[in-house]
Amino acid sequence: MKILAIETSCDETAAAIVSKNPQEDYVKILSNVVASSLIYHSQTGGIIPDIAAREQLKFIIPVIEKTIEDSKLRIEDLDAIAVTYGPGLIGSLLIGVETAKTLAYLWNKPIMPINHLLGHIYANFVNEKSKIEFPAIALLVSGGHTDLVFLKNHKRVKWIGGTLDDAAGEAFDKIGRLLGLPYPGGPAIEQASEHGIAGRFTFPRPMIGSHDFNFSFSGLKAAVFREVTSIRHPERSEGSHALKRSVDSLPKAQNDIDKQQIADIASSVQNSIVQVLVRKTVKAAKKYNAKSILLGGGVAANQKLKEEMHSQLSTLNFQLHVPPAHLCTDNAVMIGAYAAFNYKPQNLNTITANPELYFQ
Repeated sequence: MKILAIETSCDETAAAIVSKNPQEDYVKILSNVVASSLIYHSQTGGIIPDIAAREQLKFIIPVIEKTIEDSKLRIEDLDAIAVTYGPGLIGSLLIGVETAKTLAYLWNKPIMPINHLLGHIYANFVNEKSKIEFPAIALLVSGGHTDLVFLKNHKRVKWIGGTLDDAAGEAFDKIGRLLGLPYPGGPAIEQASEHGIAGRFTFPRPMIGSHDFNFSFSGLKAAVFREVTSIRHPERSEGSHALKRSVDSLPKAQNDIDKQQIADIASSVQNSIVQVLVRKTVKAAKKYNAKSILLGGGVAANQKLKEEMHSQLSTLNFQLHVPPAHLCTDNAVMIGAYAAFNYKPQNLNTITANPELYFQ
């Protein structure tokens, strides 16, 4: 089976063609093309939905054409089309969904709407060496989502916990902005932390000891805000008006904190977030008697997270699977992979973009 997959949930415009044989437990990548508008969003410190959608409108057809060209296939060789229909930015989703529906109609191909969140998990199923065993626990960790998911098999998936406020990636982005680091904040904080001393600052590890599998990173963000404000303005008390301002509304900070302080804060922040993610994931794997732990989402590319997860699992009977870095961020390969394992074509007239979609 050969599937053309399209992904436009946020600021990337992505298309890929994957193939899967019935007897194999992984997909092969025949082509993979991603066009990003990150250069625009890095200037504003965050994604501007209108700009993302306008760029996707320009990119979508050239990206699909390039994907087919790179695969060395003809249109008649394709068996189906898969497209992300949510969650995400409504303008971006519409471009992908309506393009896919149009092509499915013109080419007379089956079409499958795919949940972007489940797609991230299936970025793990593109390597023939993976040999993923069920049951599995998946940690989806990105700018918009931090969730734990139990997979009994490909057909039975259960959400078991998630963030109550900020996602881990969002916390990285907002704290990076506070420190005057470039967008996106996750990679910038990871890079800065390489020269930092994690023990210099003590930040909370929210909900690390709770009895559920939920997350909360708004308290960590607020704690960093207070610390940074006290460094910049030591004369201000904790009850001052400045400390009550929302981190989200702050303009990008000027680099008026010395580089070592930035590195130390970054290292401490990363350490706090990683410890919470690892503790909760291992706890879930034990409770559900999992054989495998899967990581997915942009934050899954964080080297500290992977190292700490490997360290914690070294004496436990769990196999850790992490996609290569280029498949952790948004891409169409993961959408095609999920479609290949869960082949459920739908009437194209019933498919609509759903920005509020969650796990189903």
